[in-house]
Amino acid sequence: MASHTTGDGGIPPRDAHERGLTRVMTLGGAYGTRNYTVKSLREQKGKRVLTETLPFSVAEALAAEEAGIDTMKVRFDPQNPDSAASIRRAAPNTFMAFSVPLIAAASAEQAVRIGYDAMAVGADAIMCQWSPRFIEAAAEAGIPVQGHAGLVPRRSTWTGGLRAVGKTVDEAKWVYDQIKTFENAGAYAVEVEVIPAELLLEISQRTTLMTSSIGAGSGGDIQFLFAEDILGNGPPPYPRHSKQYRELYKLKEAMQRERVAGFQEYIADVQSGAFPGPEHVIKAPDGLIEGFLRSLDE
Repeated sequence: MASHTTGDGGIPPRDAHERGLTRVMTLGGAYGTRNYTVKSLREQKGKRVLTETLPFSVAEALAAEEAGIDTMKVRFDPQNPDSAASIRRAAPNTFMAFSVPLIAAASAEQAVRIGYDAMAVGADAIMCQWSPRFIEAAAEAGIPVQGHAGLVPRRSTWTGGLRAVGKTVDEAKWVYDQIKTFENAGAYAVEVEVIPAELLLEISQRTTLMTSSIGAGSGGDIQFLFAEDILGNGPPPYPRHSKQYRELYKLKEAMQRERVAGFQEYIADVQSGAFPGPEHVIKAPDGLIEGFLRSLDE
């Protein structure tokens, strides 16, 4: 029997309920509290659009949870799980799908293993660019899986490069068929990237999967945007589908200029003799130096 020691920061059941959180046990065996479960997410389909982001740091994850982001994606490296685990700890109450590498699994068995590894460090689900066969294997093993359709960057050679997908009837039908294949394989959700907004609206109404839209308009169930785009971590140019709500890169540039200026002023002070000044040094007590020199002579 599993221990009933909480792994959720000690939030009592009543307090968790009052905060709108659900007590869960992860597939990895840890107790916790979450704002959503797979079941409650699916119950939101067609009722409201949820928000989703992908933080790249603990600070971003902390801010996203405090702001009230509904769900997060987190990049997961099976060779270095600590990064994802630290983000999980930073936002313990937010539903997270760990994004697993495409080329890390060369078989259905490896896909399950990687999925279990992600769940063991706190994932609530995995997001993947795997084939339906791998998705089916992971889903059969009890792992909630989110697929990826439309423009799949790492598979973009098959769709003509990094461009919009689904702008012809044949392509639109292909995207729809792909999503239905994921649905039949047992996925609970699908990220849909850079397809016409009207197409996603129609497809979303014809699948039971939660549709996470990135660059595909507002017709999905979840609106997804990277934290680096929301916060403006880097300078222009920006992806067409993104919006910058802050310009943190300007703050970073200003901080770097301040760093350089600080070092330059330090160098100048040392060279001019202004540093260290009397306030930065210890003054020798009366008689210390004389006594020290006499001791050397003796």
